[in-house]
Amino acid sequence: MKNKLQTPEFVFLKATRTDCIKGTIYILLYFAFLFWVGSWWGLLVTPLIFDLYFTKYINWGWWKDLENPLYRFIMSWVDAIVFACIAIYFLNNFFFQNFVIPTSSLEKTMLVGDYLCVSKLSYGPAVPRTPLTMPLTQNTMPAFLGGGKSYSDFPQWEYRRVKGFGEVELNDIVVFNFPAGDTVCIKATNPDFRTACYGIGQQILQESNADIEPTESMTYEQQQLIYNRRYAYGRQYMLSHPEIFGEMVVRPTDRRDNYVKRCVGLPGQTLRIVDGIIHLDGKPQPQPEHAQFNYDVTFRREMNDEHMKDLGISFEDVQSFMAGHGMPLTQKAKAELERLGFIDKNAPLSESANNGLYPINMPKDWTAANYGGPNGIWIPKKGVKRTLTLAELPIYAPCITTHEGNTLEVKDGQIFINGTATTEYTFQQDYYWMMGDNRDCSADSRFWGFVPEDHIVGKPLFIWLSLDPDRGIFNGGIRWKRLFRTEF
Repeated sequence: MKNKLQTPEFVFLKATRTDCIKGTIYILLYFAFLFWVGSWWGLLVTPLIFDLYFTKYINWGWWKDLENPLYRFIMSWVDAIVFACIAIYFLNNFFFQNFVIPTSSLEKTMLVGDYLCVSKLSYGPAVPRTPLTMPLTQNTMPAFLGGGKSYSDFPQWEYRRVKGFGEVELNDIVVFNFPAGDTVCIKATNPDFRTACYGIGQQILQESNADIEPTESMTYEQQQLIYNRRYAYGRQYMLSHPEIFGEMVVRPTDRRDNYVKRCVGLPGQTLRIVDGIIHLDGKPQPQPEHAQFNYDVTFRREMNDEHMKDLGISFEDVQSFMAGHGMPLTQKAKAELERLGFIDKNAPLSESANNGLYPINMPKDWTAANYGGPNGIWIPKKGVKRTLTLAELPIYAPCITTHEGNTLEVKDGQIFINGTATTEYTFQQDYYWMMGDNRDCSADSRFWGFVPEDHIVGKPLFIWLSLDPDRGIFNGGIRWKRLFRTEF
């Protein structure tokens, strides 16, 4: 009698053919994801995925055997919510995320109430530095869940960015973490904590006739003594009045508030603003199509609602005008108002802001429209060694200390980095200059400086919803023409 060969039975497998195919596909995709992000810690999860589809030792659907139908119903929803949270976590961290435009700094390119789908793949997603967080939150829990922090301070991973489809280019609209937002008071986030400290401290000292205005003729140490005194007084006042400013918190890089602006300066370029026009390496740059400035205008007659809608003039624009800050207008809107006889021709530009300009601790006669002095500001580039002078040290000090983790001191006119005397520094990452298209109503790099590469979040792909805050939902509140717009 001939022996008949038999196929061995893998008794440890409890999967159907369909489960095996699905499990194999999911595991291969998961391995591809781990290879892409360059982290093999995720292999620890592989046995759970294998058991879910192949061995099934763990009864993942135990709740389906419950006798009570109410309990089964509740657990079915819990199961679905947990799965959705996990999926959203990975999608938000590595692929796409939704954002809404809360302010008018990018009008009329992006409007208040625009909902954006932002691609993290465009520049490559940054691996979460604080991975333990509640999905769909940035740094705080929703009010109905009690508020408070939505993330854990531990663990905190080192910065690492996964390979993306491209790099930040000039004139890109970019979403990023607020570079000056590491320290905030919960009830007063604008201006940022450091700027607020300087401003409040200066006011306190002026009221007591104890403030001295720093000048360029002073030594660097003399200037910084004055600025440090202002900062100390302001900080003490803010911390001692939590009923006004709220609790002070220090946020990790990826848990700072998200901002969206236009990149107008790249690493290695020298930026200067002359009469509102941006110059890069000495060459004037064309204005974005929808760029607008504040004008001192005189209205000859009242505009109706339809005129305002057609010209893109918002209630916030009117408020700016009523407050005496000028009317924000694009060149097209300004010309049309002149043609229709609403305003006097040749309306002059409103005087731009000169308070709170970056760097806050350096004497300068700059304004938001004439910024950077005669030589402009060089934007740091990774790997480039820069000669440091005391005159421009305040410009680069936050990059050296806050963003790249070094110590910085000045003793007897000598610069010390990490305790070593030096006259130069090699930057460890790229930096960018970000500004809003609504140039006179934008808190941007002119007020808080460079945006480091490790703060870059992603690039808007399209507008998936646009709601007009000045109109009801059934009265033109949905801006249908802006839906799925991709050109910014």
